[in-house]
Amino acid sequence: MLPEKVTVERPRNPEHGDYATNLAMQVAKPAGLNPRELAGWLAESLAQRDEITSAEVAGPGFLNLRLAADAQAAIVRDVLTRQAAFGAGELYSGLRVNLEFVSANPTGPIHLGGSRWAAVGDALGRVLTAQGAEVTREYYFNDAGAQIDRFVRSLVATALGEEIPEDGYGGEYIAEIASEVVKSRSDDVLALPAEERDEVFRRVGVGLMFDEIKRSLHEFGTDFDVFFHEDSLHNSGAVAECVQRLKDSGNLYHAEGAWWLRSSEFGDDKDRVVIKSDGAPAYIAGDIAYLRDKSDRGFQLCLYMLGADHHGYVSRLKAAAAAMGQDPDSVEVLIGQLVNLVRHGEPVRMSKRAGTVVTLEDLVEAVGVDAARYSLIRSSVDSAVDIDLDLISKHTNENPVFYVQYAHARLSSLQRNALSLGIDRGDVEAADLALLTHDREGDLIRTLGEFPRVVRSAAELREPHRVARYLEDLASAYHRFYDSCRVLQPGDDQPGPLTIARLQLCEAARQVLANGLSLLGVSAPEQM
Repeated sequence: MLPEKVTVERPRNPEHGDYATNLAMQVAKPAGLNPRELAGWLAESLAQRDEITSAEVAGPGFLNLRLAADAQAAIVRDVLTRQAAFGAGELYSGLRVNLEFVSANPTGPIHLGGSRWAAVGDALGRVLTAQGAEVTREYYFNDAGAQIDRFVRSLVATALGEEIPEDGYGGEYIAEIASEVVKSRSDDVLALPAEERDEVFRRVGVGLMFDEIKRSLHEFGTDFDVFFHEDSLHNSGAVAECVQRLKDSGNLYHAEGAWWLRSSEFGDDKDRVVIKSDGAPAYIAGDIAYLRDKSDRGFQLCLYMLGADHHGYVSRLKAAAAAMGQDPDSVEVLIGQLVNLVRHGEPVRMSKRAGTVVTLEDLVEAVGVDAARYSLIRSSVDSAVDIDLDLISKHTNENPVFYVQYAHARLSSLQRNALSLGIDRGDVEAADLALLTHDREGDLIRTLGEFPRVVRSAAELREPHRVARYLEDLASAYHRFYDSCRVLQPGDDQPGPLTIARLQLCEAARQVLANGLSLLGVSAPEQM
C-alpha cells in the first residue's frame, strides 16, 4: 500500500516547518481513508518520536514536521564522520557503465559544444561513480570517413602552398600540423607519389591532431580510460560479422541494391541502410558493431552524449541494440544543446587559431579551468546556454563559481583563525551540537542534509548541474548563517561549548562544499 517513493521536501516558507510530506494524500485513497484524518493519525504518532518536536497537519493532508536539535546534530556528525564519502551512495552499486562523450572528429581543436560535453561528461562520470557505478570513460575516435579525407586534403594543400579545398578545414592549426608532418620526415614527403604522400599526412597529421585534443582535455581536467578507434571495427572484421549476424536473424533485408536494417520494427521512425548499393558500409554499420563490442566487454549501461544535431540517434541506437538481441534500455542517449559565448553584450564567434569556431583552449585562456568547467556544468544540457565571459571572469559574488569557492575559502580561513587563537574544535562526538538552535544554524544543517539526495538525483537523472545549483544554495545558507551567528569570540573571550559546536558546523559545511566541487572537477581553494 505504501508508494515506491515517499516524498519529503523542505518547505519554501520556514513557518511551515523543517520538512513536509504528502504521504497521507498518497496513501489515503488506496486505503479508503480521508487524507486529513490519516495525516492527523500520522502526526500524532510522529510527534511521540524524540527526533521530532512537532508534527502538524496542513491543507488537504500535508504533514509539516520540525526536527529536534539532537536530530539535526546527527547530520553534522554524519558529515564529519564520513568526510569525503559524505554524499556517496549505492544506487548503482556494481553496475558497469560505458560513458562515451566528446568523441569529436580529430580534424580540429575541441570546439565549444565538445567543451560542454568534456565538462558535463566528466562530472556525470564522477556522480555515477559516487553512486557505486563502475564507470569507463570512453572517447570514440572517428578516424575513418569523409571528414578525415577532407582534413588530409587540407593539410596537403597547405603544405604545397595551394588553396585549401572548398570543403576543407581552415585556421592556423592546419598550417601548424602540416608543417609538423613535413618536419617529422627525414625525406621530402611532398615529393612522394600522391597516394603515399596522402597516407603519411593521414597517419601523422591525424595523430598530431589527436595528441593535441588529448592534451587540451587533460589540461581541462577531463581524462579518458579508453580511446576507441572506429577503423578497428572495420579492420578487425567486427562490422562484417555484425552484418552477417543481422542477415542470419532476418533483421537485415536487401532492397534497391542495398542492405537495410528493419529498425522501424524496433521503435525507429524508418528502416536504415547498413550496406549501401556500392557495397560500402553506412555509418550505422560501425555504430552496430560498436554497440556489440561494448556488450562483449560486459557493459550493462551504455551512455552516449551527443550534440543537438543527433536527435535521430536516440531511436536509431536503441533499435540497433534490439536488432542485435540486446536490451534497448541498456542504451541511453543524452542530447546537449548549443553553448554561446557573450562578451560586452556581444556574441563571441571567432577563434584566430581554429578559423571559424571558439575552442576549449579559447575558453580556458579567457576565464580559467574552474570557471569554464563550472559555467558549462551548472545548466541543464537540455537547454541552450549563454555564457557571459565578463561575468565569469569577475571575482565577486555575482560569479557563481567564485561565490561557491569563496564560501569554501572563507570556511577554511575560519578554521585557520581558530587554530591561531589556540581553539581546537576537538572530536565531533564530544561537541554539544544540540546547542545549534538558531534558525540560521538549522537552515544550514538541513541544507547539508540534502546533499546525499542531490547527488543521487544527479546520478539517476543524469543531471550533474543539480550539484552545482545545490552548492550555490549551500554557499548562500552559509553566508546567511555567518552574518547572523558569531563563531569566534572577540578579544580574549574564552570559547565556550557554542563556539566549538559552531566550528564543527562550519567544518561540516566546508567538507560538503569540497565534496560537491570535487564531483564537478572544480577546485576547492583554501584561500582566495
